[in-house]
Amino acid sequence: MTLQAMAEGRIRRANRRRATIAVLVALVVSAFAISLMFGKTSYPPDAVWRVILGEQVPGASFTVGRLRLPRAVLAVLVGLCFGLGGVTFQTMLRNPLASPDIIGISTGASAAAAFAIVVLSLNEVGVSVFAITGGLLVALAVYTLSFKDGVAGSRLILIGIGIAAMLESLTAYILSRAGEWDLQEAMRWLTGSLNGSSWTEVVPVLIALAVLGPVLLGQSRGLSTMQLGDDTAAALGVRVERTRIIAIVAAVGLIAFATAAAGPIAFVAFLSGPIAARLVGPGHSLLVPAALIGALLVLVADFCGQFAFGTRYPVGVVTGVLGAPYLIYLIIRTHRAGGSL
Repeated sequence: MTLQAMAEGRIRRANRRRATIAVLVALVVSAFAISLMFGKTSYPPDAVWRVILGEQVPGASFTVGRLRLPRAVLAVLVGLCFGLGGVTFQTMLRNPLASPDIIGISTGASAAAAFAIVVLSLNEVGVSVFAITGGLLVALAVYTLSFKDGVAGSRLILIGIGIAAMLESLTAYILSRAGEWDLQEAMRWLTGSLNGSSWTEVVPVLIALAVLGPVLLGQSRGLSTMQLGDDTAAALGVRVERTRIIAIVAAVGLIAFATAAAGPIAFVAFLSGPIAARLVGPGHSLLVPAALIGALLVLVADFCGQFAFGTRYPVGVVTGVLGAPYLIYLIIRTHRAGGSL
């Protein structure tokens, strides 16, 4: 292959990535607008825009401004966080199964939140703090237990799956001891739901994304190079362990804050990276496309859960229905290819 052909290929891939990002941004904006305009009561775009600008519009100010707008904003933010966090682990460990859903981070946040709700009877702020702390501690435990002359992706995944199984058993035991009201509250949270969203939940997620998102984007080149293997990345000048630790801390922080706000919305972190890889193709960072896909998944799944079926379902139920078949397919494909976790 000549240098000219290589340069042309690089330009084509860059154009494809830019076009993909532009289309995804347009889809996210469209889904956001639809979620504000339509529901049991529909409002025209001009009324919605006036509400966003702070004007008082009879009916729309409450329905759009108090109910739909914080819910839609939170859906976008947690989707961005889940997409960024999930693809970071998948890229860094070179394995699509290396998602926070699979390796126990979301499960740790869920177990901590269930404990806070059922045993300690804490309010929403206390539950969020416990969820964030639980996710961070589980990530630290998984990383520590899997570290031996570096971190092997397969070892980290298997240890994470084992810890997740133990935490799921702990969560089940906690729920078995819960009273009726606490059980309902815990199950609503554990399913992953945007019901009752308010600006109180939005602000911490927005701050976390504003702080940790640029940190991850700053590591995008190192993460992409690490897909070639740790030794190759080190030879190309990447400080592998430093990059890995920064990426893990930032990704876990995003996942923990998103989970604290909306619960462990199933499979968004798991699906965003592979979909982005299919759309963008090889050779470029997947962080931004995966984040946008995460936001789109949460927006669409939440809207469908509210209005597409005969009854209302939490967003986590809809994403779970989407993600579970893909997980089964991925495991079967890996087995047939002669690979392993």
